[in-house]
Amino acid sequence: MTLARYDKWRRLVRESFSEQTATLVDDALGYAAEKLCDELRYDGRPMLDHAVQVAQIVMQEVGLGRNSMIASILHDVVRLGHKRLPAEDFLALTEEIRERFGEQVVGITVGLANISGLKLKVSKEQADNFRDLIVSYSEDPRVILIKLADRLEVMRSLDIFPPEKRRKKSWEAMNLYAQIAHKLGLYGIKSELEDLALKYLEPKDFEHITQKLEESAEERRAFIAKFLVPIEMKLRNLGIKYHIKSRTKSVYSIWNKMRKQHVPFEGVYDIFALRIIIDCPVELEKPQCWTVYSVVTDFYTPNPKRMRDWISIPKSNGYESLHTTVSAESRWVEVQIRTERMDEVAERGIAAHWRYKGVQQGGETSEQWLSRLRAAMEETTHQLAQRFDAKPASGEIFVFTPNGDLRKLPEGASVLDFAFDIHTNLGAICAGGKVNNRSVPIREVLHNGDIVEILTQKNQTPKSDWLSFVVTSKAKSKIKAYLREEQAKHTRLGREELERKLKNWKLPLSVDEAVNYLSKHYKLRLGTEVYGLIATGKLDFQTIKDILLRHLSGEAEEERRAAAAEIERQKQALAAEKAEKADKRDNRSTDALVIDDDISKIQYKLAKCCNPIKGDEVFGFITINAGITIHRNDCPNAKRMKENYPYRVIEARWRDHTEGAFRVSIRVVAADTTGMANHITEVISRELKLNIRSMNFEASKGGIVSGTIAVEVPSAGAADVLIHNILKIKGVQRAFRLN
Repeated sequence: MTLARYDKWRRLVRESFSEQTATLVDDALGYAAEKLCDELRYDGRPMLDHAVQVAQIVMQEVGLGRNSMIASILHDVVRLGHKRLPAEDFLALTEEIRERFGEQVVGITVGLANISGLKLKVSKEQADNFRDLIVSYSEDPRVILIKLADRLEVMRSLDIFPPEKRRKKSWEAMNLYAQIAHKLGLYGIKSELEDLALKYLEPKDFEHITQKLEESAEERRAFIAKFLVPIEMKLRNLGIKYHIKSRTKSVYSIWNKMRKQHVPFEGVYDIFALRIIIDCPVELEKPQCWTVYSVVTDFYTPNPKRMRDWISIPKSNGYESLHTTVSAESRWVEVQIRTERMDEVAERGIAAHWRYKGVQQGGETSEQWLSRLRAAMEETTHQLAQRFDAKPASGEIFVFTPNGDLRKLPEGASVLDFAFDIHTNLGAICAGGKVNNRSVPIREVLHNGDIVEILTQKNQTPKSDWLSFVVTSKAKSKIKAYLREEQAKHTRLGREELERKLKNWKLPLSVDEAVNYLSKHYKLRLGTEVYGLIATGKLDFQTIKDILLRHLSGEAEEERRAAAAEIERQKQALAAEKAEKADKRDNRSTDALVIDDDISKIQYKLAKCCNPIKGDEVFGFITINAGITIHRNDCPNAKRMKENYPYRVIEARWRDHTEGAFRVSIRVVAADTTGMANHITEVISRELKLNIRSMNFEASKGGIVSGTIAVEVPSAGAADVLIHNILKIKGVQRAFRLN
C-alpha cells in the first residue's frame, strides 16, 4: 500500500512536530500499512484511511501529541489482533509494537482494543453502566480521548455502513460517547456527535430543523448585525481587541428543547449565541471580560437568572467564560464573553488548558495535563468519572449476561452473587456457571467484562456455607432468609415427630425434657438443632430411644462421669507432655495444642475443609465422636464454629521441628501456549524438588487453560514460594492456593 495518499497530513505533522516525531509517525504508517494491507472498509477503501483520519482528529481537534497519534494509527492493528490471534501470537504482536514504538503506545492500543471488544446493548437504562465500563478499561486517559476521535470519524463516515449498523452506532454516539465528551469539556466533539447521531436516529426531525435554520438564516444575520452596532462601537472606543463569532445552536440542542418544552421550532427563542472573544494578556483577562459584560448590559437588559460566571470559578474541566442572556426587540440573545485562551480551552478541553500554560507535548509535562484530566473526571458527580484504573475506585465490576445485559456488582463478587442479582429464585437453585464459556463453580470470583451464564439444578437449595463467600447484601439476606425458613420448618417437623414417638414409646418424659437431655448429650447449644437433625434424618429414632432409656435408668449418668474423668486424665497427660517438651524460647500460650508427627498421645486429624499445613495459623475443634480436628484460622467454617461452639475450640500451633509432607492444591490460570504444562512441572519438580501428586488442566475458549495441581510441601512457606515461582512463568495469569 502506497503512503502517498497521506502526504498532506504527513507534511502537517512535520510542520507541527520535531523531525524525530515525524519519522516515528512515518514508521507507524508503514507498519500499519503492512499489517492492514488486506483490510478494507465498507466502501472498499483501505482500513488505514480510518486510522489516519482518527490520528488527524487526535492531533488537530483534540490536541494530543506523538504517542497518541502513533497509537491512533496502530489501533486497528491491535484491535484485529486482539480479536483474531491466539494468545501467544497476540502477545508477540504487542511485544513487537512495544519494542518499536514504546510502552505507552502499547498500553493505549490495548485499552482501545478492550473497549472495541465490548458488546454494547442499546438500552437507556444501562447507558450509565456502559459509560462506567468504558472508563474502567481506560488506565490511561488518552484511551478515552482517542476513542472519542475514533467514534467521531466513524460518525462522519456513517453513510458507508450498512443500515443496521448506522442506528446502533448513532445510539452509542448520542448516549455514551457524547456524554463522555461533555464531561471532558470537548463541547465541539459533543455537539457534532449528537447532531450526526440525530441525523440517523430521527431523520425527519433532523431535516425539519435543518430546513428551518436555513430559512431563518438571513433574518438572523440581519438581526445580529443590528444588535452588535452599539456594542462594537463602544468596544472600539475603549481600545479592546476582539472578534465576534455567531454560533447557531446545534440541531440536537434545538430538537431537545422542542421535545422537552413541547414547542415548535419557532418556540425556541435562544436559537443562536454570540461569542465576543477578547485578545489580551493573561493578567488582563478578568477585568477586560467584565468590561465587555458591562458594555453589553449597558445597551440591553440582562436576565439575572441566566447569568453564569465561570471566570471567577472555572468548571472542573477547565472551562472559563462569562454567559449572559439579554433582551433585544422582544427576543432573548445569549452572549458569551471570553478570551482567545478561554475559547481554545472551550473547544479542545483540558489539553488546550495546559498548552496555554506553557505545557508542551511529550515527557513529564504531558503527565501534568493527564493528571488534570483525571482530577476533572473524578470531581464530577456522575458515576462515569469514578476512576481511570482497570477497576472502578468504588470497588465495582461490570459483567454481562449472555444476551448483553450489564450488571454492576461489588469487587470480589462470585457467580452466586451474580445469580442472586439476576433473581432470587435463580440464586436459590444456582449450581454453577459459565464465565466466558468456561465452566466454573458457584464460588468463582468474577472480573470486569466477564460474560456470565448461570447453570441450575432443580433439587439445589441454599446452604449455610454459601454465606462464607457471597459479598452482596442481596445474596446474604436471601440466603439467611431461606435458612431461617428452613430451620423453622425443620424445628416444627422435628418437634412433631419427636412428640409422636414419645407417645408411642410411652416414656415418662415431656418433649422439652427429652430435647434438653439430647442437646446436652450431643453438646448442642440449642434444642432447635436437635429438631433439625431429626427432621433431616441425621438422628434416627432407635438411637434417640436408647439414649433416653439410658438416661431414665441412670446408666447414662455413670457413663458421663466416667467419660468426664477420662477427658480430665487426657488433659492432665497432655499438659504434662507440653510442660516437658515445650520450647522455652516459644512465648506462645502453654495451653495450646502442639501439633507434630506424633499423634499417639492424643487423637487429632487435619480438617479436609481447609487442608491446613505447617506454618498456617490454626486452632483445634473438639468433635462429638472423631476427636480433635485442626482447622486454619481462615477456614470457611471457622467463624461458625467459634461463634456457635466456643467451649469446643482450643488453641493449637505447630511444633517448630515438625517434619513431614502436607498436600496442598494450587489453582493455575494461564495462556494456552505450547509447553505450558512442562514449564510448570519443571518449576515444581526440578527447581523446588517437590512431589506432584496429581495434575489436571483443561483448555477454555479465548486461548486460556486452567487447572489444579496437588503438590506435597513441608510448610505454608514452601507453598508461598511455589506460588511465587509459578507466577513468574511467562503466560501464567493467576496462581493461588485452594482450601
